[in-house]
Amino acid sequence: MKKYIRTLLIFLLALLMNCYVHAVSAFRYFGHVTDNETHQAIVGAVVSLNNGTYFAPTDQFGRFEIKNLPPSDYSVKISCLGFVSLVDSIKIDQDHEVSISLNAATVSLSEITVARGKGLTQSLNVSDIDLALRPVASSQDFLRLVPGLFIAQHAGGGKAEQIFLRGFDCDHGTDFYISVDGMPVNMVSHAHGQGYADFHFVIPETIDRLRVYKGPYTTKFGDFSTAGTGEFFTKNTLKKNELKAEAGFFDTYRLYTGINLLKEKHLLSKEQENAFIAAEYVFTNSYFDHKQNFGRYNLFGKYSGWLNKKQFFSFDASTFSAQWDASGQIPERLIENGQISRYGSVDPSEGGKTSRTNVNTSLSSILRNDYTIRNQIYYVKYDFDLFSNFTFFLNDPVHGDEIHQHDDRNIIGYKGTIDKNYSLGKVPLETQFGIGSRTDHSVLALMHSEKRVTLDTIVSGIMQEHNLNAYWNSVAQLSSHWSMESGVRFDYFQFHFKDDRGTDYSGTKSIARVSPKLNLDYVVNSSLRFFIHSGIGFHSNDARAVVLNRVKNTLPKAIGYEAGSEFAFSKRFLVNIALWSLHLESELVYVGDEGTVETNYPTQRYGTDFSIRAEISSRVFADVDINISQGKLIGAPLNANEIPLSPRLTSTGGITYKKDQGINFSLRYRTIDSRPANETNTVVAKGYFLLDAVSQYKWTKWTIGLTIENIMNTKWNQAQFDTESRLANEMNSVSELHFTPGTPVFVKGSLSYLF
Repeated sequence: MKKYIRTLLIFLLALLMNCYVHAVSAFRYFGHVTDNETHQAIVGAVVSLNNGTYFAPTDQFGRFEIKNLPPSDYSVKISCLGFVSLVDSIKIDQDHEVSISLNAATVSLSEITVARGKGLTQSLNVSDIDLALRPVASSQDFLRLVPGLFIAQHAGGGKAEQIFLRGFDCDHGTDFYISVDGMPVNMVSHAHGQGYADFHFVIPETIDRLRVYKGPYTTKFGDFSTAGTGEFFTKNTLKKNELKAEAGFFDTYRLYTGINLLKEKHLLSKEQENAFIAAEYVFTNSYFDHKQNFGRYNLFGKYSGWLNKKQFFSFDASTFSAQWDASGQIPERLIENGQISRYGSVDPSEGGKTSRTNVNTSLSSILRNDYTIRNQIYYVKYDFDLFSNFTFFLNDPVHGDEIHQHDDRNIIGYKGTIDKNYSLGKVPLETQFGIGSRTDHSVLALMHSEKRVTLDTIVSGIMQEHNLNAYWNSVAQLSSHWSMESGVRFDYFQFHFKDDRGTDYSGTKSIARVSPKLNLDYVVNSSLRFFIHSGIGFHSNDARAVVLNRVKNTLPKAIGYEAGSEFAFSKRFLVNIALWSLHLESELVYVGDEGTVETNYPTQRYGTDFSIRAEISSRVFADVDINISQGKLIGAPLNANEIPLSPRLTSTGGITYKKDQGINFSLRYRTIDSRPANETNTVVAKGYFLLDAVSQYKWTKWTIGLTIENIMNTKWNQAQFDTESRLANEMNSVSELHFTPGTPVFVKGSLSYLF
């Protein structure tokens, strides 16, 4: 391995020196791109010269810059999904600055170019296409926009979903990092599970962009960014005010409204400003025999604007609250002997309540000499109470095994970045230096309860966790075809837990981690690119386990590699394929359900991701994602080396008919294979195939919609586990598959009004 790395570094150094020697002094083509209707900056538009020989994407301000252009005549194409491309020709014999406005248009894959600039590891095109075409009605639907990602709900609608990606059972976020406007969603040392990521505080209508990153290859992400990362951004403005009402089976209702506040008025400056507020309320009794009584409300407000020509300010605040009853996971033996239905419950007192309030603010400043500085501060107040009973009467045959997990948390964090574009000799460099800090202070408790009444306390105390981090990242345009992204990240953690019952279950521990990254891109033209990604990431373990030395590896490394290609052809097809491998040092994770540490071996996973997006006609689109993976526990006996619940085959896809006015329709499928539920494969988690349909009819101001989930009324299992349990009338325990049933056929209608 060391010899391979040394050879690769020598090759890259030689390539860099060659580009330095042969580069030609020349001029710049630069400017900014905006939406002609909203006058907002267009992020991610690609400016391409001579069919991708030279290219640059627009940044958060809609700016772009292409350096070192030899004097010549150039063909220009400025494209972005959902906008009419601008095609032109220019003569470059001096620095050339432009201001460009693009008109919105029906989605067309011909607007896609595979060229990259900053962020070589983004799955940019696929996520943009899906966001533009696929119907999104909930925060869960946004998670499903990540190609290859599957989710499962197993404790009522108020609990964070279980996440599966690239052969990982990520639990609720242990190996998948999520952020919204730069603010982390994952919770460290959470009462229920490490990396717990409850995405339900997000109102779907407020999301503007999604960036997907597979693997641990991106320098700006640290903890939990192993299998992948989903980076979400909210809108700066709403194009129209909206009122929406939804109603469906099982007493399901939803109300939503989004209102622009400023319109043409000004608040803090005379430059462009925007402000809006959005709110939603959701209620459902769901499809279980015992009514779920699930209720949730969300409130979100955002201000953004230019304070002057050089400073952009953003402030948003949100609050969310939910409470519910849950039917929990049920053992197969109760269904087989007819004691309960598939939708029944052993302990109907399960359920919980949760809330989260966020305040997030950032200031971006454009300085002289092409420096851009961004400072962000965020604060989170979080509360969580969950009642669960997984083993029924296994440990307490009298009162039962119900547990109450409690988390009362405050989070404060800071992120700062400095971006600078310059040249190393004649090689253009896009560099970013970042620093950050995050502090979690939480009152955690694990209690034994019966029908939500506390019987005794298992663990209770105060957790404090601090993370300081810094990173450097650089994208070098080595030639008109080659780009290299290199970087390194440093993370320092301090874990502290103090048991409030006066026991020795207390302690403090500090540890650091260095994570290097190296990525290569070879762009043949605007329609074909190849890439190689490599990097080291990690996920942290729970503070309670760390301070007592219950884990040997506090920050287990994830070492990942992938190679692949993205190409477009016939202006109607976009294909992305990647071969990947990921080695995780340890999957030790604190198990909040029992107050213990789940020990496992190192793992090795490898697989293939394949995505295709097709424009069959100007209004008909198709998409398919196929994800294949294999994984084993390293060092485990051959008859006990399966990774529990690791998906081996997942696939999603569909066909969509889309137009600006009139009928819109989408038919979609998702399938996951059967897979081992334990290390020995003696219990199997069952696969499924589901078919959903969404249709809408749009007028200028009105939209009426109909959604049908699980059209075939398939009996399928969402969350599935190999669990040892004992019922009240049983003498001995039984270890078998326990599951939460998936949604039967479900119909929902909607009506919205734009004004």
